[in-house]
Amino acid sequence: MRAVFLVSGSGSNLQAVLDAAADGQLPQLEIAAVGADKFGTGGVERSEEAGYETFVVDFKSYTDRAEWNHALTEKCLSYQPDYVISSGFMRIVNEEFINAFENRYVNTHPALLPAFPGAHGVRDALNYGVKVTGCTVHYADTGVDTGPIIAQQAVPVLDDDTEESLHERIKIEERKLLIRVLQELSAT
Repeated sequence: MRAVFLVSGSGSNLQAVLDAAADGQLPQLEIAAVGADKFGTGGVERSEEAGYETFVVDFKSYTDRAEWNHALTEKCLSYQPDYVISSGFMRIVNEEFINAFENRYVNTHPALLPAFPGAHGVRDALNYGVKVTGCTVHYADTGVDTGPIIAQQAVPVLDDDTEESLHERIKIEERKLLIRVLQELSAT
């Protein structure tokens, strides 16, 4: 299974995938490339250090969102991936991208969708007062965190949780869940 991974930040989810690939947990996964929407991301740096091809389609280099989306779509297509994996990628892509990778663009989200979609899933769940939240891996569609769910993992909310402490516990489960989903996708 060839995959392109997209990152926007430190790349801690991606590092879990790189580690799993290195220790044989993902023998059928070929990381075609790792891309980012801006320069200086830890995810790209980690990938370069591990010997993977990387690219940046810098959002700030384009006159509008549609032009950036088109460039990102073309760049990802150039690697001929079976899947594109959003691993902490914080940009919403447009319909052109979604259509190019329909049912092949996989996203992770730090909440049990369909509850608490969007950029602040952990904060929103905590503020709502839920006793259980978690993480979701799903196929992205043109909505915000509305695509078909592939897998989920529950995480209890502790009485003394802060947004940061809860998010760290969710990230641990999110990494495991993403690796499990990648194992399942690459086996089909």
